[in-house]
Amino acid sequence: MARNANITRETKETKIEVFLDIDRKGEIKVSTPVPFFNHMLITLLTYMNSTATVSATDKLPYDDHHIIEDVAITLGLAIKEALGDKRGIKRFSHQIIPMDEALVLVSLDISNRGMAFVSLNLRRSEIGGLATENIPHFFQSFAYNSGVTLHISQLSGYNTHHIIEASFKALGLALYEATRIVDNEIRSTKGVI
Repeated sequence: MARNANITRETKETKIEVFLDIDRKGEIKVSTPVPFFNHMLITLLTYMNSTATVSATDKLPYDDHHIIEDVAITLGLAIKEALGDKRGIKRFSHQIIPMDEALVLVSLDISNRGMAFVSLNLRRSEIGGLATENIPHFFQSFAYNSGVTLHISQLSGYNTHHIIEASFKALGLALYEATRIVDNEIRSTKGVI
C-alpha cells in the first residue's frame, strides 16, 4: 500500500500545499518565502529519504511566523495521513547527529500523542529570514499535528546554523527509521496507536 499524502491548508494568512511519499526517495521541491527555512525543509525531507513538494504562500507577510507554523501543521498532517493505522512501523527512533562543533539528540515515538520538548541554545535571533524563536515552534506544531512525541536536545555547540541544521537532519533520520515497516503488528500493548 502506498504511504503518501497530499494535504492543502488554506487560511486568510497562508496557503500551504504538501505532497509527501515516505517510501520513495526522489525529487524534493520546496518553495516558501523564508530562505533558511527552505534549506532546513530540504534537509529534513532529504534525510527522510522521501519524495516531497512543499509550496507555501504568505498572504499577509508580516513576518515569518505564519509560514513556519502553517508549514509545520501541514507537514505534520501529511506524515500522519501517510502512516495510516501505523501497522508494522518500528515506531521509535533516536539519532545523535554532529555538525562540526554542534551535537544534537533527537528521540521520537510515533505515539499518536503529539508533543514536543525542545532544548536548543540559539544565540542568533534571526538567520536567513527565519526568527530562531520559531524553530522550537516549528517542532512543536509539527509534533502536535503528526501525533509524534518528540524530544530535541542540544548536547554541545555554539553556531546557530549548525545547531538548527543538526536538529533537522536528526529529525529526518529518526522519522525515516521510525516509519519503516518491520512486521505486520501494531506496536502497542493497547493494540492501537
